[in-house]
Amino acid sequence: MTWTPEAEKRLKEIPFFVRPAVRRRIESLATEAGVALIDEAFYEQAKARFGEK
Repeated sequence: MTWTPEAEKRLKEIPFFVRPAVRRRIESLATEAGVALIDEAFYEQAKARFGEK
């Protein structure tokens, strides 16, 4: 799974101890959606599905 630098930067805002789980969940959502590149827009959509703001 490929992440844009902007999306990676946003991921690094997540606390380190939950970051691997968040990454896996976002990548799972991307796979379900048929998305090969996780950009900042997809990252925001995924976070919205988690119920975060």
